[in-house]
Amino acid sequence: MKLQDLKNKKIIILGFGREGKNTYKTLKKLFPEKSIALADKKKIDISEKEVFSGKNYLEKLNNYEVIIKTPGIPLKEIKPYASKAKITSQTELFLNSCPGKVIGITGTKGKSTTSSLIYKILKDHFSGVKLIGNIGKPCLSYLLKAKPTDIFVFEMSCHQLDHISKSPHIAVFTNIYPEHLDYYKTFLKYFNAKKNITKFQNKNDFFVYNPQFKKIKDIKTKAHKIPFEKSFKKERIHEDSISASVTVAKIFGLTEEEIKKSVNSFKTLDSRMEFVGTFNKIDFYNDSLSTIPEATIFALNEIKNIDTLILGGLDRGIDYTNLTEEIKKKNIKNIILFPNTDKKIYHELKNEKINFFFTSKMKEAVLIAKEKTEKGKVCLLSPAASSYNLFKNYKDRANQFKKYL
Repeated sequence: MKLQDLKNKKIIILGFGREGKNTYKTLKKLFPEKSIALADKKKIDISEKEVFSGKNYLEKLNNYEVIIKTPGIPLKEIKPYASKAKITSQTELFLNSCPGKVIGITGTKGKSTTSSLIYKILKDHFSGVKLIGNIGKPCLSYLLKAKPTDIFVFEMSCHQLDHISKSPHIAVFTNIYPEHLDYYKTFLKYFNAKKNITKFQNKNDFFVYNPQFKKIKDIKTKAHKIPFEKSFKKERIHEDSISASVTVAKIFGLTEEEIKKSVNSFKTLDSRMEFVGTFNKIDFYNDSLSTIPEATIFALNEIKNIDTLILGGLDRGIDYTNLTEEIKKKNIKNIILFPNTDKKIYHELKNEKINFFFTSKMKEAVLIAKEKTEKGKVCLLSPAASSYNLFKNYKDRANQFKKYL
């Protein structure tokens, strides 16, 4: 379904968060006289004829021809109320309507860095390059003015990919680890959502993939399959992010020298092994973006002299064995644990010579870190877990960490 197909349809936007609001704003620009229904579990402060909120917000879905669904609302929750309606999403509308080239990036970790790095390299050499999706602006923000010469670098979550009928021109798959198991229940369902990034590609498209992951390597696609091209390294940027970016840049005809110059001037992202400052003669690093064990393992091996580690968050059914084995190799004296992965991590490390502290408040965690961390050493916030049980998101977790230092 394309954006213009909505002109004469009775529409409801389901979910009125960041993406839902952007969809509403875009449709109002395109169809200023059109009435658009809105539904969300939370209260909606918009003056429209039909607005549904509260616990029964799904009950009127069958009154509409098209439901534009926010990624985080599971399809299984909607289906009992939407047997007649066509269900689409902002991502699907964008992919079907965009006149420019779309580079989609997915994977369990490294999406944000890889997307930002590809964007930086291409922006250094081409005009009309936009960063959209999870890390940039919502995709429909640019669609009304998009040109065939534009290049869109789109960070794509599993939720965004879950319900699409078109894949990007260049699909990048960085890695795959167990994640979001609270939502998908099984690793296979999660992986299948990710695979949609290449499912609808054709022979003129490109699938850039990490050959270290057999599951990704074995994906069948009509697109040109190109494994990551190993090249150079840069401190505190994962080699896979550089390899993926180099491979994509070469599809656009850039030379190794041109690419390396852009990579060397790239600054790491906020909340990704970000040096915050020195307080009480202790160096504090913010790695709040690390929401799975593998990302925290990378941080532990990149940052030296870690004396205190702040870990834990929402339990999504992930195995922490590899992380705890890595911690055992390090000389970490203090671990501050957030619920509700705290007991799981503690159980695997309780026999080690480590001081454990338990808290649900970032302010208390920072106070403990300042008191217990040896002067001249490092306190690292790298939770290896999602933030949503205690914070609004990883940014809120990072901002609170910085606030209380």
